[in-house]
Amino acid sequence: MPSYRMSQNSKTNRPLVIAAVMASMAMVAIEATIVSTAMPQIATQLGGLNLYSWVFSSFLLTQTALTVVFGKLADLYGRKPAILVGIAIFLIGSVLAGFAWSMPAMIVFRLIQGVGAGAILPVALTVVGDLYPARERGKVQGYLASVWAVSAVLGPMVGGLLIRQFSWAWIFWINVPIGILAALLFTLYLHEEKRHDRPAIDLAGALFFTAAVASLMMALTDAGHASNARVGAEIGVLVLAIVGFVVQERRAADPMISFKLWSHRPIAASNVATLLAGMAMMGLTTFLPMYVQGVMHRTPVQAGLALTMMMIGWPSGATFTSRTFSRIGLRRLLMIGPVFIPLGALPFVLLGPESSPVWAGVGSAVLGFGMGITSVSCLILIQEIVQPLERGSATASNLFSRNLGNTLGAAVFGAVQNYGLTHADGLPPVHADQLKQLLTAVPGDFAMNNEIRLVLHHSLHLTFTAMFVIALGTVISMLFMPKIEIGHARGTVETVGATDAKNAANQAFH
Repeated sequence: MPSYRMSQNSKTNRPLVIAAVMASMAMVAIEATIVSTAMPQIATQLGGLNLYSWVFSSFLLTQTALTVVFGKLADLYGRKPAILVGIAIFLIGSVLAGFAWSMPAMIVFRLIQGVGAGAILPVALTVVGDLYPARERGKVQGYLASVWAVSAVLGPMVGGLLIRQFSWAWIFWINVPIGILAALLFTLYLHEEKRHDRPAIDLAGALFFTAAVASLMMALTDAGHASNARVGAEIGVLVLAIVGFVVQERRAADPMISFKLWSHRPIAASNVATLLAGMAMMGLTTFLPMYVQGVMHRTPVQAGLALTMMMIGWPSGATFTSRTFSRIGLRRLLMIGPVFIPLGALPFVLLGPESSPVWAGVGSAVLGFGMGITSVSCLILIQEIVQPLERGSATASNLFSRNLGNTLGAAVFGAVQNYGLTHADGLPPVHADQLKQLLTAVPGDFAMNNEIRLVLHHSLHLTFTAMFVIALGTVISMLFMPKIEIGHARGTVETVGATDAKNAANQAFH
């Protein structure tokens, strides 16, 4: 297999390329929170409130489905063309979204944005893996984690300001100058060796995989809300797409997804831990604000602060990893990081109606800290145990696992909550309108809603218990992590294929 070299190219300006990576990732990161702020006004103007959730689901759907595809394309054609195409698609979707004339149109344009995001994130992280050795990469990952933390805080503020001073269209159009700047920096300062081989694209595999992921996410989103016939049809498409995908990948000369790569024990263990951590994160972000407002009956600001502590803990964990990686060792970090996730989830199991939001904030910070360590450590490991020409696919597999975990978490924990709302001992079931009444009541005036409040506490206690069990799974998954030798010359793990995997599994992390 031909070698892939970028970091040795003297023309590549690493600081400016990292600036481009951070700018491109900031577009995707801030989009999640800024759109949430503006959506009530957008839905009011465009109509179609019944399609409200699909504005968010459509973005996540294509982003998740295309992450693996673009990771493979980056391996085949190079990082620069893949990320430039991703930025272009994202900007096209952003411009069109600003001109949306209806909710269906907005959903289509958000689908386009999601395609671009599916290219930007995996390829940007792959570029970091190419440019920096493992001993330096943790520090850069800390910078990237700070992008998400800052975006989570600034998103609602910027969104509110743009809506008040201009129009909701500008929450999408603000991406244009950022994207153009990132594209220029990549074009001018990211240099790769020219390729003389002519790669073959497994187009059929990409189509089957995209169809399988899309149908899976639609089925998870529609479960419990749409008709049984619709969910059944989506599951039928999922089964057919999976069968077609497996058949295609087994006969393809250069498959879109290498089963050997994905089933390699270190990658499989890391991706399972990432998926479970993604589920736990979704449980926290979805239901913690509801508990603080509905059960504790505190203000939305207090609920937001409790949740924001996770975004403080995450970059703190990433920074801790970057500063201790060379001393502690990657394997120890992989064992330590996941422990903080169930430790952070435990306070939510113990929450009661009279608990302080500070207790929730502490749990949120600890859980975020564990996720910061785990995400950076897993990504470094995955990028270092594969050959450079497989790094894009390996990185994409980890991001795909996180996105899939978010979707599974929303579906699983949503089902647990719905069960709890209708199966509280000695209390009548609670419906959506009653929950809305409780969540919009004035703080301090909940006597009339006390029964609903108790049912909500019961259902969210079940939800947080399920979240804690899932969080324990991240620790268990790391017990299956084999010991692999890290090379001393560059501070990296020996690549799969460059050394015998069986012998490498008997060595220890240094």
